[in-house]
Amino acid sequence: MAIEQKILDREGLQEALLGLDTPPFDLEGTLDVMEEIHALKREKRAIILGHWYMRDGVKLVADYLGDSLDLSRIARATDADIILFAGVHFMAETAKILNPGKKVLLPTLEAGCSLAESIVPADVRRLRGMYPQAAIATYINTSAAVKAETDVCVTSANARQVISKLPQHQVVFIPDQYMGANLKKELPEKEIITYDGACILHEQFTGLQIPALRARNPGLRVLSHYECDPSIIAQSDMHGGTNDMINYILRERAAAQREGKAVTFLLATECGLSSTLTSQFQQKGMPIDIVGPCHLCPYMKKVDIYNVRDALRDERLEITVVEGIRIRAYQSLQRMFELMS
Repeated sequence: MAIEQKILDREGLQEALLGLDTPPFDLEGTLDVMEEIHALKREKRAIILGHWYMRDGVKLVADYLGDSLDLSRIARATDADIILFAGVHFMAETAKILNPGKKVLLPTLEAGCSLAESIVPADVRRLRGMYPQAAIATYINTSAAVKAETDVCVTSANARQVISKLPQHQVVFIPDQYMGANLKKELPEKEIITYDGACILHEQFTGLQIPALRARNPGLRVLSHYECDPSIIAQSDMHGGTNDMINYILRERAAAQREGKAVTFLLATECGLSSTLTSQFQQKGMPIDIVGPCHLCPYMKKVDIYNVRDALRDERLEITVVEGIRIRAYQSLQRMFELMS
């Protein structure tokens, strides 16, 4: 895939920043940093991959926004010399696994992940010994070293499809216990064994009072991330990854408009997705009504435009993966792409 850079001029950046719910206090200083980032991208033939959960300012300088699956595909195909991952550590590692010859940068090493940190390679080897006939499927929210111990990688967008195609009847799914429980209900033909990891953000939605919210908001559509507790999934209109949510909103909003009905959305996921969608729809003159609680990922919010600028300018915090681990982790990711086709 040929390099594509999203370059906004100062006027475009200012308009976008002023369109945010909370524009930056130091508008001119923010614009200076953003312009510097764009100049560095051109100079270094770099692209910035940004997850939906990033800060709004970071998303404005990213060349691509997406979920883990989208960004993995882009990382796999790009001919850019440098990939700066505006996300968390396991995402940057995944980009390096797929692009061993490219320089991959992470803005800050504080951008970790509670789910990825819940399991280490020794845990996977222990599970392999306990269930020798099982396939071990790992959610992409894991380290390269953990991926290297597994048979196939999955994302929230493709987990059901990929696991259903595995020849093994018994599947050990790691590390998210809630996503594993949801898959167990959806794939009764498989014996799915789960681990006890969890996302510190998505597990906070357990006490969500959906019936009360529906009573106050006629036409409410509840969209939940796959990492939410099954009790929330059972009450939702749809569940899946972030891109699944976006596509659902586009379809439902269009259908409601055709029928002259009101529609409101509740997104049981990180606040960054809600803020981006609200802003993008507003800019297109298509306001969208999103209600209910959302929660912030403390790890994603460690990334800001200043450490993005510093990492790109100094080419610091380069992500490396030991080649033996990288090759085995690549095989797990490659199996995912094969089973998706």
